[in-house]
Amino acid sequence: MQAKKNSIGCGFIVVALGLVLAGCTPAGPRAFFDGKHYLDQGDYANAAARFKVAATLLATNAAVWNYYGMALQADQQPQAAAAAYQRAVDLDRDLVEAHFNLGGLWLEQNQPDAARTEFTAYTLRRSNDPAGWLKLGSAQLRLGETVAAEKSFSKVLYLKPADPAAYNGLGLTRIQRGMPRDAVRFFAAAIHSDPGFAPALLNLATVSHQYLRDDKTALANLRAYLALTPPPADWDQANGLANQLEHPEPAAPPPLVAATTPVEPRSQTGTEAARTPHHESEARPRSPQRDETSTPTTPPAPSTAPPPLPAQVEQVPAPPEIVASPRASANLSSLPASEAAGQNPAGEAAAAAPDQKPSLWQRLFASSTQPGQQESPYLEKGVTPLPHISDGSDGSAPSPPRPAPVPLSHFPRYSFLSPRRPATGQHYNGTPAAAAFTRARIYEQEEKWSDALQYFAAAAQADPSWFPAQYNTALMAQHLRIYSQALAAYEYALAIQPDSNDARYNFALALRSAGYIPDAIDELNKVLAARPDDAGVHLALANIYAQSVHEPSTARQHYLKVLALDPDSPQASNIRFWLAANPE
Repeated sequence: MQAKKNSIGCGFIVVALGLVLAGCTPAGPRAFFDGKHYLDQGDYANAAARFKVAATLLATNAAVWNYYGMALQADQQPQAAAAAYQRAVDLDRDLVEAHFNLGGLWLEQNQPDAARTEFTAYTLRRSNDPAGWLKLGSAQLRLGETVAAEKSFSKVLYLKPADPAAYNGLGLTRIQRGMPRDAVRFFAAAIHSDPGFAPALLNLATVSHQYLRDDKTALANLRAYLALTPPPADWDQANGLANQLEHPEPAAPPPLVAATTPVEPRSQTGTEAARTPHHESEARPRSPQRDETSTPTTPPAPSTAPPPLPAQVEQVPAPPEIVASPRASANLSSLPASEAAGQNPAGEAAAAAPDQKPSLWQRLFASSTQPGQQESPYLEKGVTPLPHISDGSDGSAPSPPRPAPVPLSHFPRYSFLSPRRPATGQHYNGTPAAAAFTRARIYEQEEKWSDALQYFAAAAQADPSWFPAQYNTALMAQHLRIYSQALAAYEYALAIQPDSNDARYNFALALRSAGYIPDAIDELNKVLAARPDDAGVHLALANIYAQSVHEPSTARQHYLKVLALDPDSPQASNIRFWLAANPE
């Protein structure tokens, strides 16, 4: 067992060492140093016995209880270890190593919820330690908290660039989101950082075979996995699967346990917006339109069911979408599932029966979707699709050539209506405008989008000067992709409130979706002039320059600004991939 040595408190160490040198060490410190010696030698049973004596005699020393927990955990006594760690935490809430070790123990015991609590406590106090963020991301991933896990793994890469375990974790989040091609690129990045990183090799082989039907890549990575030194514990099973891929046979593949990275206990080291309707009663954040150019690839369903094996497959709940805009609303659950981008197809990776265990090709996830769950709608889809970072030597296809820049003059231009501010009307209770607006809100809550649009438009017609009616008409038409109506309604809304940056931001997104790229850039630049530090506007501009105009130099400037303004953005890892593939 590998563990970092923890400092037990300066006063205790000084006194104990002084007594050791004097040859008159009391029983408590002597038992502690004996236990530490046994722990260093790998004699965990004797270490636990001596630490038990030390913990009895030094009952209020939190660090001694932490060491006692480490020895018990290494000696395969998880319940006693948990009690020891908890005692250390109760004695000293700031002993972050005990939080880390307890979190690692809960992960080993498949209790990710409890592990998340401990790793959160650790990262709050040791925010610059990538190991804490890596374990927190692992716990969040098991809980299906994909967005939070991506942020944690991205934090690892911010603190420790090119960490293979973080890339591997990001690949697993992409599988949960039904984006296997992006997952392949993250696994390839992990292998690029560490060619001998076993989990990424096995995960890349699994995704290539199970999702992309690319048996050549799967076989190449299985062979690399088999060539590791020392050989993996499941070498025989992996070799049988590799032979089956090379010479297909009707026989079912043998069982293979998932490759995982062990959680090592840590000792103490010292002192170290989505579319939201606008209501009169409150100011609502803007909500981005979904970016149709970045729809994730839907993986094919497996053609054959996996063989029955003895153990239960863990169910993974469907995660929410990543929000690329700077401000996300909480009211994003009203769209039908068919409108949610990035949703996994039903039956993509069917779960085994309760008495079954996942095979090699099933071991990543059983099912990423549960009945009745929906993903957040109205979301602009992140940044430019991730590029391949290899030349094909890792089994993946080389990157395609970059497209040539498209001059802005080649795009159509929008014919602005430029309406004047409408005369003030009436929309108090009992007026036709208020009645139509209320009916529109009811239809919206019932997800009857066309009816909602009809009555929002009726409210705007009854009182053209009512900003919420115009703004909601624009948003609903934008959702239904009736861009001519959406653009006109946005113009009227901006004529009423020209300083509404949220309305102008959405107007820009609608212009982009309608193909009016130069006008979308102009409107976003107007928002940027008012809010130069708005990361969401920089992200939208970067996406346009990267995806539509193909000007990587300009896109790069905006992507770098996003990272500077919001280094913990859920899109940070995607942006870093794009920057790596598009150097200056």
